[in-house]
Amino acid sequence: MRTLFFSLCLAPLTLFAQEPATGGVHWSDIETAQKAAKKDGKPLLIDVYTSWCGPCRMLDKNTFQEARTAAYINEHFHPVKFNAEGGETVIYNGKSYSNPSFDPAKTAGRNGTHDLTMAIAPMNGRIAYPTIVYMDKDGNVLAPVQGYMSPEQIEPILTYFGEGFYMKQEFPEFQKNFVSKRK
Repeated sequence: MRTLFFSLCLAPLTLFAQEPATGGVHWSDIETAQKAAKKDGKPLLIDVYTSWCGPCRMLDKNTFQEARTAAYINEHFHPVKFNAEGGETVIYNGKSYSNPSFDPAKTAGRNGTHDLTMAIAPMNGRIAYPTIVYMDKDGNVLAPVQGYMSPEQIEPILTYFGEGFYMKQEFPEFQKNFVSKRK
């Protein structure tokens, strides 16, 4: 009886000890994101990263965990976190992609480049990490954007793709008139 009493008294305390479920970007896999995008019309945002990439970790910590940036991404995109050197097979636009060079024994360091990375992330024929790939609701690549970006740097790009400005004007014109909502 005493054990039950203490359990009931301590149970509410565990509610306060848990981390909030709303922190950061709510990542998904590409198949789930594509299905959802076809239903609701939101674009996809794909964070193409590697486990060894320092700027990728900075992007996670400084940008994707920043409350306003994460909330904007969660509201306007179907966000996908994709390991550019991972070993999983994925289906993208009805086609299967894999990493034929993947070695499960290599848990740290470089591990071959996934075929999907080569299909969606090159810029001028080159791959760099991190790369954020923006796609329309049908999975068509709108733009791969390479390199680390702070919340302030990524804001105009997120707005451009997240609110559909890419359908109306070129990015340089949009950027000239962009006014940040961060104050």
